[in-house]
Order: sequence, then C-alpha cells, then structure tokens
Amino acid sequence: MGPLHGLKVIELAGIGPGPMAAMLMADMGATVLRVDRKEASGLGVPRPERFDLLLRNRRSMPLDLKQPAAVDLVLDLVARSDVLIEGFRPGVTERLGLGPAICLEKNPKLVYGRITGWGQQGPLANAVGHDINYIALTGALHAFGRAGQAPAVPLNLVGDFGGGTLYLVMGILAALHEMKSSGKGQVVDAAMVDGVASLMTQPHGTFAAGMMSNDRGTNITDSGAPFYDVYQCADGKWISIGAVEKKFYAEVLRLLGLDALLVEQWNWGAWADAKNQIANAIKTRTRDEWCTIFEGTESCFAPVLTIEEAPRHPHLQARGTYVDIDGVTQPAPAPRFSRSIAPTPQAFRPWHRDDAHEILEPWLTGPEVLAARQAGLID
Repeated sequence: MGPLHGLKVIELAGIGPGPMAAMLMADMGATVLRVDRKEASGLGVPRPERFDLLLRNRRSMPLDLKQPAAVDLVLDLVARSDVLIEGFRPGVTERLGLGPAICLEKNPKLVYGRITGWGQQGPLANAVGHDINYIALTGALHAFGRAGQAPAVPLNLVGDFGGGTLYLVMGILAALHEMKSSGKGQVVDAAMVDGVASLMTQPHGTFAAGMMSNDRGTNITDSGAPFYDVYQCADGKWISIGAVEKKFYAEVLRLLGLDALLVEQWNWGAWADAKNQIANAIKTRTRDEWCTIFEGTESCFAPVLTIEEAPRHPHLQARGTYVDIDGVTQPAPAPRFSRSIAPTPQAFRPWHRDDAHEILEPWLTGPEVLAARQAGLID
C-alpha cells in the first residue's frame, strides 16, 4: 500500500520540482490529483506525455482557474485534502483565490507546500530563473568543473530536484508530523536557493577549515585529486575512482602497478604527475577489461555508464532499481521499506470523462461530480 497510503494531495500543475514532489509522494502510496490547465501553458521543455515520467502514479483534472466556480471546486477539494503543492511565482495563487490564507481557512489542517527558485520573500522573489541560476547564486555552480575551465553545467538535479523537490517533500512530511500534535496545518516555503545552500553545508566547513580552494579542479572531490576522478579507457569509455581512504587507494595503485604513488597521496603538489601516470595506465585497457580487473576488490571503482547502459548493470538489475512501464524504462520508487512496500508505478493517465467518478471519488460524492459537470467545470 505504501507508507503514505491514505494521504490525499492536490497538485496545482507546474513544471520540474513540484511535479517531482507529487511523483515521490504518489510513489509512496499517496493519492494525488493534478489540477491541470485546460489550455496548454507552454511551460517547460515540450515532450510527448508518455515520456513525462514525473507525471506517473496519478490522475489529472483540467480546470479553467479563471472561472470563480472552478476555484471554488478546487477549494472543495482542498477542504478534503491533507496537502497542496504549488510551484508558481509568489502571489500567483493568491491572485487565483487559492493562496494559503484562504486554503487554510477552508482546511486548518492543510499543509500548503510552495516551491520556488528564490523563495517567497527577498529582492529576487519575483524574478524569473531556472536551476542553473539558483545553483549559480549559492556558490554550487562555481565549484563544479575542472581546473582552468568554465564551471561545468550539471543536469538540473542540484537546484530543481536536490535543493528543491527533496527539501519540499521533507518540509511537507515534517509539517504533517507536527500537525499530529498541534492540530494545525502550515505553509512550507521551499526555496531552491535555500535547499542548495543547505546541500553546500559540508563544502562550507571544508572551505572554512582551509582545506578547499575556490579554484575549480584543485580539491579533493572536484577532480583535483588523482584518487577521486574519472579516467578514459582504451575504447574511449570511462571509469571512476573514488579511493579517498589510504587502503583503497593502495589497492587501486596495486592493480595499476603504480604502488610508489601511495606515499604522495596527500602531497597536493604531486597530484598532477600522479594523475598523468594513472591516466596513462588506464588507457592501456578497455572499460570492460578494467571492470574485470577491479571486480571484487576494495578499490572504490565503478564504470561510468550511460543512461541507456545503467539499467542493464547486474547490480541494478538484481535490486530492481529500474522498472519498465508501458515500454518506458525508468527508475523505480525510492527509498524502500521493510513493510510498507511502495506500489508498482503506473503510467500517467490524463483526464477522461468516463473516469470522472473514479478520479474524483476520494474527494467528491457522485452528486458533487455531476454538479461540476452540469456547471461546465469538467467534461
């Protein structure tokens, strides 16, 4: 049934971190209804709906929220929900008549989750932006990359999903826990800049200790160290080495026939030469050959796999880390639970008039669904 079975969530359709948060909660068994726009919004990167995997495990209901009656219908849903998720710029839901004040008046126990890039307050609160901008402002982007090169632009994992989605979901679950004792809901203001800054806690400590430089590609875990980097093989493919501890680095060097380098592990001045020697050694064999050599050793080694290759790796296959849903390979729900097993994900199913009663049954009675249809709010 999933650990969040019985939880009812309203998602006001958006892009990126909001849908990901709704997906994570639905993956864990929550019943999520996505309130879609009746007309295409033009937001985000267009893709066929079948491949918009963040929409899985829930149904949708298209509404024209410019109609007061449609807003009233959403408020009726809110009154019977536990959580609302929205990802608009500050003030948008207030102008729609769905802001936190009116929603909490309708349902005092509601947890109102808001996800934005810059936060609800501050000089940039109403500025536009995307993941790359949020991680730029918080110092994270500057730290990614190799020595002498421009900052490396990561996928939109750090801002949107790491600093955004995961902190929003954590905040929602914390507020739900607090509500059990207080009996009161509240607003969760999840700003991606706040979340990314939080993710940078360890680097801040390392920097304050004088153990990290602002120069990219010169530090322990940013490709500066020979024992923590990726290396290209004879076939052009790559492997990763993360042997920070001495005993693991010693094993790597033994397998490469470069044992003498161990004494210089923490001599930063010797790192460039060590990296060059390791790189030359790695280039003598293919990635598969190195996988065979390193298999079963304590060396902090892994091949660098593509998105297409990863689901075929024996370890990930054994764990069921990926699933196939309607012919689309995608990550399975995470994390895992010993008792409250998350249900097998289902592909997103858009609104269909024949399914209206099934979709809305957790929130509305049969006569209420019929009234919404007769009012022209739903098909």
